[in-house]
Amino acid sequence: MKKKLIAVLLVASMAASLAACGNKNAATTSTDSSAADTATAEATTVNTDTTTLRLCLASEPDYLDPALNSSVDGACLAVNSFVGLYTYDENNNLQPAIADGEPEMSEDGLTYTIKLKETKWSNGEALTANDFVYSWNRAVAEETAADYAYMFAPIATNADGTLKIEATDDYTLTVELNAPCAYFFDLLAFPTFMPVYQADVEAANPDGTTPGAWAQEPGFVSNGAFTLTEWKHNESMVYEKNPNFYRADDVKLEKLEFMLSADDTAIYAAYNSGDIDFADSVPNDEIQSLLNSPEFHVIDTLGTYYVGFNVNSDLFKGLTADQASKMRKALSLLIDRQYIVDTVGQTGQVPADTFIPDGMADGNGGVFEASDFGYYDATTTGAGNVEEAKSLLEECGYSFESDGNGGYSISPALEVTYMTNSGTGHEAIAQCIQQDWGLVGIKVNIETEDWNVFLEDRKAGKFDIAREGWIADFNDPINMLEMWLSNGGNNDMQLGKDSSNSSAPSWKAYDEKIQEIYNTTDFAARVDLMREAEDMLMETNAVVPIYFYNDIYLQKENVKGIYTSLNQNKYFMYAEKTAE
Repeated sequence: MKKKLIAVLLVASMAASLAACGNKNAATTSTDSSAADTATAEATTVNTDTTTLRLCLASEPDYLDPALNSSVDGACLAVNSFVGLYTYDENNNLQPAIADGEPEMSEDGLTYTIKLKETKWSNGEALTANDFVYSWNRAVAEETAADYAYMFAPIATNADGTLKIEATDDYTLTVELNAPCAYFFDLLAFPTFMPVYQADVEAANPDGTTPGAWAQEPGFVSNGAFTLTEWKHNESMVYEKNPNFYRADDVKLEKLEFMLSADDTAIYAAYNSGDIDFADSVPNDEIQSLLNSPEFHVIDTLGTYYVGFNVNSDLFKGLTADQASKMRKALSLLIDRQYIVDTVGQTGQVPADTFIPDGMADGNGGVFEASDFGYYDATTTGAGNVEEAKSLLEECGYSFESDGNGGYSISPALEVTYMTNSGTGHEAIAQCIQQDWGLVGIKVNIETEDWNVFLEDRKAGKFDIAREGWIADFNDPINMLEMWLSNGGNNDMQLGKDSSNSSAPSWKAYDEKIQEIYNTTDFAARVDLMREAEDMLMETNAVVPIYFYNDIYLQKENVKGIYTSLNQNKYFMYAEKTAE
């Protein structure tokens, strides 16, 4: 899932993310900040309204429709206002939610029969199995244009493209798969698989051209712990307790009030003054003072911060696909990852030498990345690789002369634009890369965009080079690999999207590899196939991993019960707040 990491989700993560769990470099990860050798931060002001939790996750969300959202902040809002068949508990274990107990699985692992609890929508109407049939088929429909439509690939389809799912009665859902799926229950907890209220969706989209319109203003029907009752766009949102939530008796809060902002300094000021109780953003220059604060939390997650190249960019015009890959490899080798994590990160992130993050399960009872495996030594990239980078660039038609100051000039002149979204951390990383590439005479212009514009420009391929981040949606490597399908909605690098472009890698074999992974019934062979797919991805050098994520946030000491999943979804519904 796309990490907003704007001055909100990532500014702090970038400044305070430790290595992803189980990293091969054996760096310490932590759930608190007590190990830092800094002065303990003073406690901040708290507010005493025990019925309302005040928070800041990010700026204006791109989508609230769970079928259309593809960002972490949007998913956090979704899991607090919708609920699917499964959910995660405070220990990151999958638990039945709307599902009434464990599903019945056929002997061949291809058919699941799922019984549903008798629950209600927020308007009091019964929520039935037919609501899931409608919602899932809507998510895969071409006119919905959901970025995550590919996540339904494990489910078999009918001749008309609809899914082989059936409501055999009001509270029984039958699902037929193409092959046994190691992560099927994870999918049942994912926002894209959550039900949406058909009458709202269709009333707001009579001509079928605006599929997300129904959730662009407050008042829409949902089935989660809270419903959106007020939305001052680009300013604030208010969610109120849903009395028809299936666990309403366990929800102690009456309201969630969200501050919408991309200004990490303003968010931090609001937190310190007691105006908000929870913040997912911390200014870079405040990190060191917070490392020993009991209000500062660092948690394990699975994800990769990376630089992405648009393979269809004019930057590679006139090059062969092999030359374009070598050009990208040269630029990757010049990035000093260790310097970035030491000077921008400051708290021990691990430089990334693979795209699939360390610690991710392999779907067959093991860990995917071996402790001694990497595509390069991420701790030594940077200035020490100048000669190799020059050699690769020379194969692409460039030549170099010493500038007399330890660097080089490049001919023909090479000027590139690096696109990022707002945030002090993102911009600091962009400046590091600007300096690294400057060693060989490349001029880098840094272009900053607002979050929602940034998302759309990346998706549409309106960039040459961009900062990227992906938090795994579930703990299986396929999630980090299927996003690069040619028709995938999250394939920002445009791999396979223009088969006529001779400078872009041929991508048909990759698409076929993913389909082979989907269809295999041998979980051990599946692991090998996923390794082959990652090899194919990394050979393009279009995806340039920088470091592995952890997640950080600030939370008042009078707030308890908030928990976070490995995919950084924040669950606020069971939080409690005391007066002091």
